[in-house]
Amino acid sequence: MSLVLEICAYSIIDCIEAQCGGANRVELCEDMRTGGITPSYETVTGVRKHTNIPIHVMIRPRGGNFVYNEREIQIMLKSIRMAKHCGVSGLVFGCLTAAGDIDLTVCNRLMNEAQPLPVTFHRAFDKCRHPEQALEDIIKLGFARLLTSGQQPDAETGIPMLQQIVGQSANRIIIMPGSGINPDNIVKIARATGVNELHTSAQAVRGNGTDSATVAKCMEKIKRIKYKTLQKQNLLLQTQYQENNR
Repeated sequence: MSLVLEICAYSIIDCIEAQCGGANRVELCEDMRTGGITPSYETVTGVRKHTNIPIHVMIRPRGGNFVYNEREIQIMLKSIRMAKHCGVSGLVFGCLTAAGDIDLTVCNRLMNEAQPLPVTFHRAFDKCRHPEQALEDIIKLGFARLLTSGQQPDAETGIPMLQQIVGQSANRIIIMPGSGINPDNIVKIARATGVNELHTSAQAVRGNGTDSATVAKCMEKIKRIKYKTLQKQNLLLQTQYQENNR
């Protein structure tokens, strides 16, 4: 079994670059300055037309925090229907309460609308005040994976928290590190956390969009990692978490 590389893409060109570099999947959004919002119908259909790479669409009506009012929730529900109509492979979203917990009610409404597509809970998790409880809530809601930097500015710095999350999750959900991952640290992060999915924008120059050569370098690096090595680390982290929480 090989590792999965997901590329954070902000345009049709980014998706083409990701596919040319050999990426397994893209998270499609728009507006890099805000950290990504829901892409337009034209962007989603354009990517579907010009690539055959699996697409997970971001559902986020605006930048800023992850606390949404009813009007914004209705926009998100409409965006989910749009993405499903376009034939995407998955969705990405996350909602919090003002107190910094997972908004179970809103997430459940969105998850019901998203069925049967797999859904990733995005880095709103990194703003949660109680990460252990937040992880359990995300699992109970039925999310397929969690994108996180371990509540740090970048995934490399967040390795200790990522290790704890992987141990706690016990393979009940896919943990996918993201933020600041590049060809120089991707192997270190994968081996330290025992994960089999990783997320990066693969930009050769920050702000310039996805670069196919950088994607290819990341793919080349992770293909050298033995899957059994990751399984062993994953099991070790589970054991350590259990021992620390007896």
